[in-house]
Amino acid sequence: MKTLKDISCGKTVRVARLTGSGPVKRRIMDMGITKGVDIYVRKVAPLGDPMEVTVRGYELTLRKGDAEMIQVE
Repeated sequence: MKTLKDISCGKTVRVARLTGSGPVKRRIMDMGITKGVDIYVRKVAPLGDPMEVTVRGYELTLRKGDAEMIQVE
């Protein structure tokens, strides 16, 4: 399954599952990234870290490590 890290700029995907555990998973969920929500990838830095996304109508910047924990479809 693909992760958010693999998605290129300008694409919209839906969250299928969150991997990881503990405080990191809780922080991702607190940002509004939960199963079934749509994420639009706005920008990706030249080296791939960080990436800027739009979730629930607001912009977020995610590190590559956090984006790897978000499985998308």
